Amino acid sequence: MTTLMAIPKTQYPSLDDARLAEYARTDPQAFAELYRRHLRSIYRYHLAHTGNVKDAEDLTSQTFMAALESIRSFRGTGPYITWLIGIASRKRALFFRGKKPQVPLDSVLHLPASSLPTDKAAARRLQMDQLFAALRTISQDRAEAIILCFFSELSTAEAGLVLGKSEAALRMLISRGLHDLRTRTSFALEVDYE
Repeated sequence: MTTLMAIPKTQYPSLDDARLAEYARTDPQAFAELYRRHLRSIYRYHLAHTGNVKDAEDLTSQTFMAALESIRSFRGTGPYITWLIGIASRKRALFFRGKKPQVPLDSVLHLPASSLPTDKAAARRLQMDQLFAALRTISQDRAEAIILCFFSELSTAEAGLVLGKSEAALRMLISRGLHDLRTRTSFALEVDYE
């Protein structure tokens, strides 16, 4: 490990994740920056799996606490987000051990209130309900690839690292998963994945 020269904390936002993780070993402000960068992805990952805001918040908190406690184990051999998703996946597995997921998953896209008119908001919610019901019926690896890329907003390369698949294999999982979802929903899925 190299000795890190002190830099002003105001420069933390300009550092890449790997360098920031090095600083986070001794500086809580550096870890706080990593938290800000990846909070949305980890929260949406857990929300997609639990379908429950409270459980997703708890699992997100547990994920970041575990990441803080084990930040020294991050070696920088892959993207920080894939290391973090690995922790999130283990926390999710512990959460569901002996417990079935609660559905519906309609709150996955729980974002600030939209400015959609009520009829359009209702139609969107019905579509999302249908999408999440269909997502639970496709194969687990296809669903996980879709969740990682579309809900956690990982690149196909990052999602491939998380799942131990090549980018080509991950693209195939997504393609087949989207096809499966299209056959199970009454609306057209218009998505573009890298």
